[in-house]
Amino acid sequence: MNDVLYPRDYSMLGRDAKRAEEIGLSRAQWYAAPVPRARLKELMKRSDAPAIRDTIIWFASFAITAGFAIYLYPSLWSIPFFLAYGVLYGSSTDSRWHECGHGTAFKTRWMNDVVYHLACFMIMRPPTVWRWSHTRHHTDTIIVGRDPEIAIQRPTKIWGVIGGFFAIGQTKSALKSLYTHTRGKLTDEELTYVPEMERSRVYFVARIWLAIHLSVIALAVYLHSFLPILLVGPLPCMYGAWVYVMTGITQHGGLAEDVLDHRLNSRTVLMNPILRFIYWNMNYHVEHHMFPMVPYHQLPKLYEEMKPYTIPAKTSVVDAYREIIPALLKQIKDPSYAIQRKLPDGVKPLTQSLAAE
Repeated sequence: MNDVLYPRDYSMLGRDAKRAEEIGLSRAQWYAAPVPRARLKELMKRSDAPAIRDTIIWFASFAITAGFAIYLYPSLWSIPFFLAYGVLYGSSTDSRWHECGHGTAFKTRWMNDVVYHLACFMIMRPPTVWRWSHTRHHTDTIIVGRDPEIAIQRPTKIWGVIGGFFAIGQTKSALKSLYTHTRGKLTDEELTYVPEMERSRVYFVARIWLAIHLSVIALAVYLHSFLPILLVGPLPCMYGAWVYVMTGITQHGGLAEDVLDHRLNSRTVLMNPILRFIYWNMNYHVEHHMFPMVPYHQLPKLYEEMKPYTIPAKTSVVDAYREIIPALLKQIKDPSYAIQRKLPDGVKPLTQSLAAE
């Protein structure tokens, strides 16, 4: 839009937050593909079985990789098992946090809550804060000044993106938040989306987490071993973050800001079964954003239903990055640049449809 000023103000309290409210981008109407209501209702049905199966495999994978890592430590033969364990700890938890936060992974609520809180601890995301942060992300997806989860801001900070693969900024922010919350405080931005009645939970959980982290450090000192620190806390979150960052960048990287159509600001990428297990089908990201109450195990079917109305999916992670990397490099010098996406013939974005009425 021609009134955009660069660099953008991505804070929830700044110039662009006010602008989004003034021009109607906040809590606005979004395009939705015309999937038949009966079919959509069928796809939205929840079931415990797929998530129980996947969670048993998930826990078993933790036990196997951690078991071999501990047994072989400190020899070099332990490194592959630590790397695999790290991906489970620092990457697969991103999708478990996400899906269970939506309450769609399991049909049974307490199962969602247990896995949600466990995953939040591993990936160091305060559960109450991030539940409300993600609600805002879905309400105002990639709307500058409204969405607190815009991962790559413009102009692109390349070293920040590279550092993200090692969760450097994420860990620094998480530890800062832990310190703030244990003192019974929220940041000014968090105050804009965390309801007052939820804030005491933030402080309570933060104090429990602090006690756990201090206990792990105490155990390491007592054992005269780094092993506890390698298995629990910020370190496995950091050395295992690269897969979730690699897949996470594909969600919105290089695409348009301030549009009311998920086909223009989100990206679906076809991935292999291993990545899909780690990522819990969040590679079907346009579909998820358009219909967030469809469980992860039904997203491949939703993808097929939406094909006539969406942009063709990227065929692999490599294919996605062929589009993303040049865009991020261009946005270093030209932050107004965004990948232009061509919608199927006869299918218009919501903004054009409204203008024609």
